[in-house]
Amino acid sequence: MSSLLSSQVFNESSNSISVPIIGIHHSPLTQKFGIPRQPNLVNLPTKIEMYAPYNDPLAFEGIEDFSHLWISWQFHQNKPVNNKSKKSFRSQVRPPRLGGNDKVGVFATRSMYRPSGLGLSVVKLDKLEVIDNKAWLKIIGADFIDGTPIIDIKPYIAYSDTIERAKSGFAQDKPKSRNVHISPQADNELSQYISAGRLSTEDVSYICQLIAQDPRPAYRQQELGTEFVMRYAQFDIYFSMQMIQDDDRVINDKTHEALVITKVVLWLDVV
Repeated sequence: MSSLLSSQVFNESSNSISVPIIGIHHSPLTQKFGIPRQPNLVNLPTKIEMYAPYNDPLAFEGIEDFSHLWISWQFHQNKPVNNKSKKSFRSQVRPPRLGGNDKVGVFATRSMYRPSGLGLSVVKLDKLEVIDNKAWLKIIGADFIDGTPIIDIKPYIAYSDTIERAKSGFAQDKPKSRNVHISPQADNELSQYISAGRLSTEDVSYICQLIAQDPRPAYRQQELGTEFVMRYAQFDIYFSMQMIQDDDRVINDKTHEALVITKVVLWLDVV
């Protein structure tokens, strides 16, 4: 860890720079599948644990005067683009918002496959916690997974960071959320885990919000009945797109598409 926490160093021969990792992100989302594609789409509360010496509470004095923060972080689960060359740079990518088929330049997207492998997100600051004289940050709305290395933290400044009438290319509008239903089996399983204290009603709400973002690959979002699995903490959440008939629609005999949570499986028994 000492090498990771060293001061930033510029290597002129390789046109690279090393920076310290100042903390790590703790989240119930441990896999990329299910992560919101942009920050603040789901109000999921998570935490940032700061590493020494950056966990000094004095370094955070005044931060609670700001409602939001910029978080710089690393895409630490990226895989090599080409297994033979081990290169990690793609000139063009296929954004999910374009259906996963059309290509655009990587610098015109927020793709994870970037030269630096760095992400940048605005999140809501919920609370600064000091535990054993060590600083932790409670945040809301992160779009990065559990174990993500944190590179830097800065306050969000509304008068300079908010750009009125900004153009956002192919992502001008917020993505629409899907309808989410819980099957009788999944509802029973969730109730049992809530009674056992393994999940809360808030967790169920977050699970539904995450699935409503439709984490399925864009090219598979027209599939009916295909089962997908999203991991949330110690649980695997199974869901699929189905045709649903609500009670208030029975008279007209009409159905609509919805993502249905079909079952909830405890994959790791944690004492």
